[in-house]
Amino acid sequence: MSDHRVVVVGGGFGGLQFVNGLKGAGAKITLVDRRNHHLFQPLLYQVATTILSTSEIAWPIRHLYSDRPDVTTLLGEVTGVDTSTKQVALRSGMTLGYDTLVLATGATHAYFGRDDWAPVAPGLKTLEDATTIRRRVLLAFERAETETDPVARDALLTFAIVGAGPTGVELAGIIAELARKTLPREFRNIDTRNAKIVLIEAGPRVLASFAEELSAYAQQALEKLGVEVHLGEFVTDCTAEGVKVGEKFIPSRTIVWAAGVEASPAAKWLDIPADRAGRAIVEKNLSAPGLPDVFVIGDTASVVRENGKPVPGIAPAAKQQGAYVAKVIRARLQNKPAPGPFRYWHQGSLATIGQSAAIIDFGRIKLKGWIAWWIWGIAHIYFLIGTRSRFAVAWSWLWIYLSGQHSARLITQRETMREEK
Repeated sequence: MSDHRVVVVGGGFGGLQFVNGLKGAGAKITLVDRRNHHLFQPLLYQVATTILSTSEIAWPIRHLYSDRPDVTTLLGEVTGVDTSTKQVALRSGMTLGYDTLVLATGATHAYFGRDDWAPVAPGLKTLEDATTIRRRVLLAFERAETETDPVARDALLTFAIVGAGPTGVELAGIIAELARKTLPREFRNIDTRNAKIVLIEAGPRVLASFAEELSAYAQQALEKLGVEVHLGEFVTDCTAEGVKVGEKFIPSRTIVWAAGVEASPAAKWLDIPADRAGRAIVEKNLSAPGLPDVFVIGDTASVVRENGKPVPGIAPAAKQQGAYVAKVIRARLQNKPAPGPFRYWHQGSLATIGQSAAIIDFGRIKLKGWIAWWIWGIAHIYFLIGTRSRFAVAWSWLWIYLSGQHSARLITQRETMREEK
């Protein structure tokens, strides 16, 4: 093993793909993450909506590299980077020296300057977010069961989702099916089928990144499930009592934020230009401008394709970037010519609407409905880590498909806001 020190910050899709791509290269790799697990984020909404348990979509990072003596895994939070001395600072006070640094620190929720909305309108980026949303959704039904005031009960049974991208659409569809198909026989004082699911989007259509015909199909499928779709309307306030859309107030005790993302502070650490979302603007080989030994990948990076369009912030893009940077570093270590500029290959866009409908956009080929849902499911199962996870998720989906019952409906942890002290 050489003395070349590689520090990777972030154990998401990009970070792990980079570490996997550098196997056998002879470098000493240190992988740092604030959490001890890698999360399969595309299925996170299914934890939030009681379909899957946390262990089915997350794996301990340390375990993933237990057979890689070249990889050291650290649980820690990075607070800054000193590029002059090539040191990474951790909140614990520890510092890590590097010869090559890869920042794959991802993104978080963006409230467009209204961070005070975060406590009442959580986003969905982590397992903690998912279990919080799941707890609030289930508690809303439980509290409605014992609420005698019809106005308060209606507010409890109103679920507002802000943002009609893939996450918002998928959440709305599953919550609607939960209320209308799974729960009705389990409650005595309320009819859960009367629950109101409101999807609010500032743009002119849902799933704006998809072709218009697929977007229209998705909206029709949502409305068939009973979801109220509000297009071209801006949220102006979020409180514990509800959400204000323009001048109209919608009483809702459960609000979920799916309207935007903001990159990690990686660009600030490096003191390099960033786009409006805070993503670091990188060179064609994904290195930071003026810092050839520092690379930024995934949701943290602003990468432009050959056609001038940005590379989307999705898992396949992060994985392609991680694999590419691994090739760049491997070529350097072996004193071989560097690969050409990074080129993104778009493998298609997928989104589900409930448990039996989906849309897939492969460019020339566009699919929707039941067949798209099966392709979506097979693709996601394939990319899960390990046979156990693939079997568990497949079995959970099959059970729900046959019985209509969600298995992960436990209310755990203490609710830290609204009514409970």
